[in-house]
Amino acid sequence: MTETFIFDTASTDRIIEMAWEDRTPFDAIKIQFGIGEQQTIELMRREMKSSSFRLWRKRVQGRSTKHRRPDEGSSLKFKCSRQRHISANKISKRS
Repeated sequence: MTETFIFDTASTDRIIEMAWEDRTPFDAIKIQFGIGEQQTIELMRREMKSSSFRLWRKRVQGRSTKHRRPDEGSSLKFKCSRQRHISANKISKRS
């Protein structure tokens, strides 16, 4: 039997949001909230409508961006590689 985790509304909403994001790996959810992939799936099943859950599972199933590759090491960087650093932003502020 798996352990059921109970979170407040804000944390539950954030976990669901992170799970829906394509580029957020399950490892990020585990580090931030302490629940693994299976517990995240159980939370999604419990909190979402069944049709929404099925859509999400279909999208996530086998998606490489949701699972870290073994060669990524212990890097805890969860930012998209295409995101610019603020200092390299070419758009100037208008006064």
